Amino acid sequence: MGHIQITPSILNADFARLGEEVARIGSADWVHVDVMDNHFVPNLTFGPAMVEALARSTDVPLDAHLMIEDADREAIAYVEAGCGSVTFHVEAAKAPVRLAREIRAAGARASMALKPATPVDPFEDLLPELDMLLIMTVEPGFGGQKFLDLCLPKIRRARELMSRHGLETWLQVDGGVSLETIERCAEAGADVFVAGSAVYSADDPDRMVAELRATAAAATSV
Repeated sequence: MGHIQITPSILNADFARLGEEVARIGSADWVHVDVMDNHFVPNLTFGPAMVEALARSTDVPLDAHLMIEDADREAIAYVEAGCGSVTFHVEAAKAPVRLAREIRAAGARASMALKPATPVDPFEDLLPELDMLLIMTVEPGFGGQKFLDLCLPKIRRARELMSRHGLETWLQVDGGVSLETIERCAEAGADVFVAGSAVYSADDPDRMVAELRATAAAATSV
């Protein structure tokens, strides 16, 4: 496992003041950008132009989560827009190994996401191609959803497979992550945590980032 990283999602931020909103989470490891196309998920958010503007307005690296159908064709646009990490959904990628290699070749970390119902075992051989695996702990599409405990065994299984192959792959979880749920995810083997409403509904988002990081770190040091 790598060191604990917190990647607040701006899905719950004020879109009209994104630059200021990102400035409120200066201690975050990454800014998580949820890209939705209204096809793969029933919601529509940012495109590459918006992401490029955001990249120019912050020094915190961007972690793009592409919840889009045509990931094979669109992903590189997000690397070019300035994202340091780009995540595609395996359910939407026709050629995941090729896509992961293209993302890496373009200069970003390649990451693959699994919806809650998608098992990790069929993708064991693909793990060495990835810098990060994202396990969704809610159905993708909307912020503010309740964490699904049924995903914990999958987090554990993913970490087992990574360890078996001696991989340094980061394991990210996204969905319902809060002070109440982050310990369970960390104990199961996750080391990168997306938190949306937990961060942006806090009085002091940056302090919440620090609290989440400390809580996860405490759970893994036992």
